[in-house]
Amino acid sequence: MLLVSEPTVGVGEKLALAEVIDSNWITMGGRVEAFERAFSAQHQAEDAVAVNSCTAGLHLALQALGIGPGDEVLVPSLSFVATANCALYCGATPVFVDVEAADLPLISLNDATARLSPRTRAVIVMHYAGYMADAQAWRSFADAHGLFLIEDSAHAVGPGRGPVFGDVAAFSFYGNKNMTTAEGGMVIAPDPDLLERVRRARGHGMTSGTAERLHSRVPTYDVTMLGFNYRMTELNAAIGLVQLRQLDAWNAQRERLTRAYRRHLSRRCPDVSVPFPVPLASTYHILPALLPAHADRAVVMDRMRSAGIQTTFHYPPIHQLSYYRDRFPAVVLPHTEAFAARELTLPLHPRLSEPQVEEIVGSLVAALAD
Repeated sequence: MLLVSEPTVGVGEKLALAEVIDSNWITMGGRVEAFERAFSAQHQAEDAVAVNSCTAGLHLALQALGIGPGDEVLVPSLSFVATANCALYCGATPVFVDVEAADLPLISLNDATARLSPRTRAVIVMHYAGYMADAQAWRSFADAHGLFLIEDSAHAVGPGRGPVFGDVAAFSFYGNKNMTTAEGGMVIAPDPDLLERVRRARGHGMTSGTAERLHSRVPTYDVTMLGFNYRMTELNAAIGLVQLRQLDAWNAQRERLTRAYRRHLSRRCPDVSVPFPVPLASTYHILPALLPAHADRAVVMDRMRSAGIQTTFHYPPIHQLSYYRDRFPAVVLPHTEAFAARELTLPLHPRLSEPQVEEIVGSLVAALAD
């Protein structure tokens, strides 16, 4: 089976994990700190905070910014559900925003403007498929309306995405991402005070960690805020340090494969389009393809699976999921709904080869045949 996504792990990760086990220190320690330093340096930032998921990072970001009950947060509906959940975690209300268009499935600036209210406090911009939203436009929008700007950068990790432009950015290292720590995430914020609030809140709001108390002559601590158990382990960080060294090469391979998809699809399957025809900065996280309107996606997916090729779709719109549909029944986002109904995610990961891309496109051509 050719998989949609496949982690690239091997001997380096095994050796790194063995070193952690041999050290007998497996929780927050030197490897987490080293991973934070290496990740922030690669992303042109002064510092970063490692957490146990991107979801935790988004929650900590909103909490550190003071988002709470009575506040509204503009969020894309074309995203994983965590993007909206984090607003509810803080007692705030997510306000769903449409995407620009089928060929530009990023949160719409015009629709976001139309959905502003006196209660709007923040906007979350999600870099769908690894393609970067317009940094200058969104920074100007947030500043003009006095909003906090949060980047959901779960799909966009690596120098190719450019420096962080939001007040906070949260990254994902889940197993299907461009690099992985199995479970894990990272938070970057240009404001060191904001980042320190995130750092303290990830560990129950405590003033010192276990490693610090080990080396202290007076091992005590205080709790200065409501915090959470969102810490990263030494095991996750050890994997992350190995993965980070390969990230540039892996992202370059993803770009080559994406170019190959575009060539083969335009030649053999012109009725299938790939969004983002105008070049944007990208880390090429997934390969979204837009099927013809007449195609039955379920049939196409089943035929491709029979041919040994996994496909999926990103994403069912959040506002149409049962939990959110029951709470926000009046939400209608025509561009998001139209895109999500036709999108098919094809395999894209560094283990894939260009001949396999041609094979996948051939399978898609056959699956679309009447």
